[in-house]
Amino acid sequence: MAEEKTKRFTKRNLPASVRRAVEAALARKAEDLCVLDLREISSFTDFFVIAHGNSSRQNAAVAEAVEVALKAAGLRALSVEGRQAAEWILLDYGWFVVHVFSRVARENYALENLWGDAPRLDL
Repeated sequence: MAEEKTKRFTKRNLPASVRRAVEAALARKAEDLCVLDLREISSFTDFFVIAHGNSSRQNAAVAEAVEVALKAAGLRALSVEGRQAAEWILLDYGWFVVHVFSRVARENYALENLWGDAPRLDL
């Protein structure tokens, strides 16, 4: 277990489902995408995938691409919030959560700062 903690946090060693979500978001030009590893500091989820788009339309497209890619892998979100306004779309898969923000909402909520103790992978 101690060996696992010292492993470097990279795209290559992300769980396959998280990596699939990342790739789907990047395919829709999600910006400043990062993954936070919350396994050591959170009891409610293991990873956050955080990104933003340049418009509500792009945010919706990013979230939809993630949903489609994960559905193809047999995963469905437990809940989806914010799809209507598309300022902050949250896709909750239980052990990981995908956040797609507008640029303004991302700056306002600053999840990366709130969870600043988490190892971070910028993609």
